[in-house]
Amino acid sequence: MCELYVKADPILYESRSRSLRICGVVTTLRLENQFWDILSEIAEVDGMTTNQLIAKLYEEVMDYRGEVVNFASFLRVSCTRYLSQRRVAAPELSVVRAAAK
Repeated sequence: MCELYVKADPILYESRSRSLRICGVVTTLRLENQFWDILSEIAEVDGMTTNQLIAKLYEEVMDYRGEVVNFASFLRVSCTRYLSQRRVAAPELSVVRAAAK
């Protein structure tokens, strides 16, 4: 079981910092490369750049919650929620494909 995890390419869990502008303020976010990749995928699906997506998420969570104690953790959780939703939607697609054959 653990083989799936321990054989992950170390570049995926290496951290990388990116500077971006959120609400007019330049800030730096540090996330693991895997999360940057997922955020990029989400942004592409939504027709945005990664920086635009992150700024939008920040604005929306601030509007909803009024504060974000740990924005990097919020982004990680957002990525895992995205993957969970995608996983749930995938079986429906495979059933449709199977029925079409």
